[in-house]
Amino acid sequence: MTEPILDRARPAPSPGCPPPHPAPRRPALVLPPDSCDAHCHVFGPAEVFPYASERTFTPVDAPKEQLAALHAHLGLTRAVIVQSSCNGSDHRVLRDALDAGGGRLRGVALIGDTTTRAEIEELHRAGVRGFRLNFLPHLRTAPTRQEIDSVLERVDGLGWVAELHVAGREVADYAPLIRSLPGRVAVDHLARVDIAEGPGSAALRSLRSLLDTGDVWLKVSGADRVSRQGPPYADAVALAAALVAYAPERTVWGTDYPHVNIAGSAPDDGLLVDLLTEIAPDPARLRGLLVDNPAELFDFPRDDEPLAPHPEHP
Repeated sequence: MTEPILDRARPAPSPGCPPPHPAPRRPALVLPPDSCDAHCHVFGPAEVFPYASERTFTPVDAPKEQLAALHAHLGLTRAVIVQSSCNGSDHRVLRDALDAGGGRLRGVALIGDTTTRAEIEELHRAGVRGFRLNFLPHLRTAPTRQEIDSVLERVDGLGWVAELHVAGREVADYAPLIRSLPGRVAVDHLARVDIAEGPGSAALRSLRSLLDTGDVWLKVSGADRVSRQGPPYADAVALAAALVAYAPERTVWGTDYPHVNIAGSAPDDGLLVDLLTEIAPDPARLRGLLVDNPAELFDFPRDDEPLAPHPEHP
């Protein structure tokens, strides 16, 4: 692994990137063993892992130790760390976190134009099990089909999840693309649908149709992002509960910590955990959402088995 670059100045955070909640409550909900935060990020410290020069936002530093402390506080023992666009395809900060995770962490990468197959195989051995495609204009220009096919060619044979970050009506716009992707696809953050459009919106109809394929999964993270009501986000919680009930075997949940590119203050992650009593009120469904489904989607070891390399790449 390449040594981190040292002695870089810490840049000021962008508007919309507040610090994490200063004192998240301890959840009343006791989570099942091996519960997973299936969507979170690690940022910095910038002096060690500098942000990409071409980034469109600068977050507050939220290093791996801070994330680990939050997970211990919340009762989460597994996590999927998603590489952020502010780090681009420089995966040193992700690798550093995965290397310290003792097999309890998985990663989702951002594959750049110059990312080689050898680098991708190294990421796989470190615990990466997916790649992200960003379609939101505040993060990057949407990838072309040629760019997507180039990524697919380089990750072929690894069984990685294609993770798509789309917003609202784009679910319908990109439905043909999503259906054409090989293997499993995960849609981020409740597809960032516009709740004001109601349960019969084109976005939700398309999302349910995609879930019906059996190859598309949904992250019911980001309740604070899609809510029109603010905490405790009753409208978004109702939407998440309906979608978990619709596809109980293909939904996973995450905090989205430390909550970048949002309006207002960062949500209380303890509250987000307690809202799971409404999102998945049945214990079996809660276990599926937090344990069984992320283990299936992101290839977590069963019964504390050690992390094993892909059989094609010992």
